[in-house]
Amino acid sequence: MDFFCLLIIQVTGFPEHLSTKIPFKRVPRPPGCSTFPPAMHSNELYNHPLFRVRNELLTKDESVALSYKRARLVLRTHRLTASDVQFCSEKFWSLMMDPICSLDIAMFTILAAHVGLAIGTLSRHLKRRPDLRPLVNDLLRMDTVGVYLLTERGHGLDAFNIETTATRTSDGYILHTPREEATKFMPATTPAFGIPKVALVMARLIVDGRNHGSRFFIVPICNEKEMYRGVISTRLPTRSGTNPLDFSLTRFDHVHIPLSALVASDINDISIPDRPLEAWWDEIWRIQLGTMAVPAPWISAIKAAAYIGGRYSMHRHVIGTRNASIPVISFRTQQSPIINAVAVAMVMDNWFPRGIRFAMEETTDHRVRHAMSVIMKATICRHFQRCVPEIAERCGAQGTFEHNYMARIENDGKGVIIAEGDVLTLCIRLFSELLLGRYTVPLPDPNSSLLAQHAASLLQENRDILSGLESHRSEAFNNLILPQSQSVIEAIGHAMAYAAAVDANLPRPILDVYESLVIRQDPAWYSEQVGVSRTQQRLREDAAITDAFAHLELYLDELEIADYVSAPILSDAAWKAYSSSLPTHTGNAMASFPQMQAML
Repeated sequence: MDFFCLLIIQVTGFPEHLSTKIPFKRVPRPPGCSTFPPAMHSNELYNHPLFRVRNELLTKDESVALSYKRARLVLRTHRLTASDVQFCSEKFWSLMMDPICSLDIAMFTILAAHVGLAIGTLSRHLKRRPDLRPLVNDLLRMDTVGVYLLTERGHGLDAFNIETTATRTSDGYILHTPREEATKFMPATTPAFGIPKVALVMARLIVDGRNHGSRFFIVPICNEKEMYRGVISTRLPTRSGTNPLDFSLTRFDHVHIPLSALVASDINDISIPDRPLEAWWDEIWRIQLGTMAVPAPWISAIKAAAYIGGRYSMHRHVIGTRNASIPVISFRTQQSPIINAVAVAMVMDNWFPRGIRFAMEETTDHRVRHAMSVIMKATICRHFQRCVPEIAERCGAQGTFEHNYMARIENDGKGVIIAEGDVLTLCIRLFSELLLGRYTVPLPDPNSSLLAQHAASLLQENRDILSGLESHRSEAFNNLILPQSQSVIEAIGHAMAYAAAVDANLPRPILDVYESLVIRQDPAWYSEQVGVSRTQQRLREDAAITDAFAHLELYLDELEIADYVSAPILSDAAWKAYSSSLPTHTGNAMASFPQMQAML
């Protein structure tokens, strides 16, 4: 997966026509396709032996091999068809939202690239390219792993200007990496784990010395044991503190591929596109759907962190001032981060499928669909980054260990921030287009809540600033407007999520806690604009936490995440069972001590 690719061109670099025609496919729903949200998961994958293995007790390579096996199991359990993937059916979203994905982010990374990008990219060509059907069927069974080779080491954000070439010959193409900077960066391409891999490689199509635009090509990478001739994979070191995967640098040395390797409905259409950037966006259309899909596991991760922190805090005791044993959950400093995470998890869990339904079924504007993807990703990911570290810290030293989940998932979360588009740059582009009035998103009525009023006010405030600037390409726009992008897009997400929670009749204490924690992110605005002083904000938050704390055990159960949580600190019994399974060292060596003499 191009896990760390940013597939955005800076707003100031967009041709004007792309403001209305960036390709984002609205595909017709197949007859009889179910509606959202997907049904609750009942596959009980958490009981499968592959998910009972403790990753932290494995070597890195053993853990990577386990992730590939898990990915195959999950895909075969959900039994997707090519149509499910192409049209993003209920079954597709059910896989992406399966809580099992939050247990192993390396596994989810494999699946997101394999299903969403590789199979997804090929799926729309099957009608006119039946020759691709055997490969797609192989991928659907995961007998072969599909990887997505787009960005290059020397380009990063500027993925449009890749350098890998596919030069047309009489009988096919010669795929070549012209220099080190053109090496494909990060997708896992090693042959070390006993499974064949095939890549969709984006390269410049060169015909008679002319660049005909960037296209995808199907390129076999390795069989079960070794790389194919001319394909070189260099394994990267593991990302710190994460579930490991065989991330790689991949380059090609004059690899010959047939004419049929071109990913297109018509392999004879190699004409130069009239609008190269627009044609490029059309090639990578699945990325924008990926923007919507990648936040899904982090909702389950927030649930898991809240559940772990809550249960741990209930059984963990300290000796109080009167020599009495009291649970640490008695302290407000322990209650707040846990209850905040519970509220975020419940609100996001309610909003996410509603956002999918709106994007996939209720809008005909591809730009609005992508806008919803960006808003959901930014809101969920930033909530995750605030909630999980705070809970982990309140679990003391035990919260820093991999076996208790939170430290590892926090590190894994750093990857999703830039997966399928960096959050900040996605927000920059969206915010700029909203301010320029190129399209609108369905904001709640400003009078419906403080959060909706906040979002509307921030948008108007920046529109007023923009009206006084020379243009949106000016230095002042770069300095004054762009730094506000992410906070405003998050504010829009908060307002949407809160409105959805109210509509769904989530418990009033949960609504009040969510409102309070969002207010905490911009206390000055609420004080200046609606007259809620800092003291009043604190009192509102205190009342909300108090009301929610009375129902904490119920709320933890309603997260429905207990079956997916195996952190040993959940209970004393779980910890004792786990610690007895760890390597233990004993011996018979006799210690000797130096003779000590009294000194006057």
